[in-house]
Amino acid sequence: MTIKEIQEEIIDEFSMFSDWEDKFEYLIDLGKSLDVVKQEYKTDDNLIRGCQSKVWLHAEANQEKIIFTADSDAIITKGIIALLLRVYSNQNIDSILDTETKFIDQIGLKEHLSPTRANGLLAMVKQIKIYAIAFKVKNN
Repeated sequence: MTIKEIQEEIIDEFSMFSDWEDKFEYLIDLGKSLDVVKQEYKTDDNLIRGCQSKVWLHAEANQEKIIFTADSDAIITKGIIALLLRVYSNQNIDSILDTETKFIDQIGLKEHLSPTRANGLLAMVKQIKIYAIAFKVKNN
């Protein structure tokens, strides 16, 4: 699936819930379904700066695609990073760099987060893009 298609799918899923309590429960469930990250990736180098809770993000390039793995010590944050991985993992570098995260605004996520969590969300997206830039430079 393309990033655009995945974002549309997420928007449709969140539109099924009428209130944010249910949406947060869904977000928590998404976090619980996140694959376990190898302990070797839970290093200071993989910590995302700017997050209130600890979030580890690891990336590996596989030809033209980037595979992301992540974990967090907070359940809502883990759900947020699970959403971002669903959108960006296993996508090609240019698609990652060229795509806006419109689904975040369309599902109303950022406006329902505390300011520190909203900043953390932006830091996660920024780090994903930084990895994509680094792999693009490395491939050229």
